[in-house]
Amino acid sequence: MSDEVASHLSEVIHSMGGFLAAIMDPEIARHAADPAASNFIAGNPQELASPEYVRALQRWAEPKDKDWFGYKMPHRPALVAAAEGLSEELGLTFDADDILLARGAHGGLAAALNVVVDPGDEVIFISPPWFFYEALILGARGRPVKIRVKARDFDLDVDAIAAAISPRTRAVLINTPHNPTGRIFSEETLGALASALEDASARNGRPIYLISDEAYSRILFDGNRMITPGASYARSLLIHTYSKTTLAPGQRLGYVALAPGMPGRDQVRQAFMVAGFSTGNMLPDAIMQYALPEIDAMSIDLHHLQRKRDRVVDALREMGYEVQSPQATFYLLPKAPIEDDMLFARTLAAQKVLVLPGTAVDMPGYFRISLTATDVMIDRALPVFAEVISNLAAGVPR
Repeated sequence: MSDEVASHLSEVIHSMGGFLAAIMDPEIARHAADPAASNFIAGNPQELASPEYVRALQRWAEPKDKDWFGYKMPHRPALVAAAEGLSEELGLTFDADDILLARGAHGGLAAALNVVVDPGDEVIFISPPWFFYEALILGARGRPVKIRVKARDFDLDVDAIAAAISPRTRAVLINTPHNPTGRIFSEETLGALASALEDASARNGRPIYLISDEAYSRILFDGNRMITPGASYARSLLIHTYSKTTLAPGQRLGYVALAPGMPGRDQVRQAFMVAGFSTGNMLPDAIMQYALPEIDAMSIDLHHLQRKRDRVVDALREMGYEVQSPQATFYLLPKAPIEDDMLFARTLAAQKVLVLPGTAVDMPGYFRISLTATDVMIDRALPVFAEVISNLAAGVPR
């Protein structure tokens, strides 16, 4: 890069190369704003926000006193509500002081990495990843170490993680339920990971933290339950957000929860506050904090989401696509019928069906579908999926 900006940003940009290539591809991007397009690219709302959510924000936007929008510490009722909601969800006991409010999961991840990572420390992360894991690690001056999930069933490869741990390893970053595969890592798998991290921490003479991105912890199908590594590993930092349950990713509200039994919890809490001041990654806006107790109880219609999952999975399989049915999250990750997933995505885009090429999430040869698309979008898109795979099988040029 030029001398005008920090040189380390070139490495950050490189880490996001697949994502940037996919979302900036002109043949795909030019259809994104077309109201006639079926847009499956991101977990974005495709309809107006729920009236309940809007009313909550409107209600708390009305100031109650002169300090309503002034400088202040975290809103205590928000901390209490988040702790109570998380305790009920995970079956563990969280205190309000275990909750560190953040500007969504993205802000929580950045804060957690800045709190525990020193320059040059290694951070193991799983792939396929969320778009920005590697960039966030580099932003915290860490060194990313990528470990892929198992190819057959997308399960966590604990043996590979354990083999990758070095004396410089400071943290392991996982995502459960896993975007983009929809896999919920089992209690057995997370217990094995906890044992590996305990052994490695003792061997290194320095604790290894487990950062668990649990953004989709409440987006579960088929009666599945959320399983957190915080139940088995005390040095877990649990990242949560409300952008999925409300389908409002533009309103940044989330938190980091300290696992029960976290060693040195007072020091860790203080470090999060200091990291916020030093990085500018501070608390959510006041209105979001005030509204949190109401937002914590809200959810999109999960039964409807599951029906969309079942419909699309069944239809794609009947057409000849290879696709696993996700246990959780917003997403399907089918295998593209040709090796070049970018070309496949462009072929769909030419008929106004927009998907995320697998290259964006380090899964070349696949594509991701967001189930936040409307039923009307699905109605329009399914015949296109069928036509494209049929034409490719017959060797018909696009």
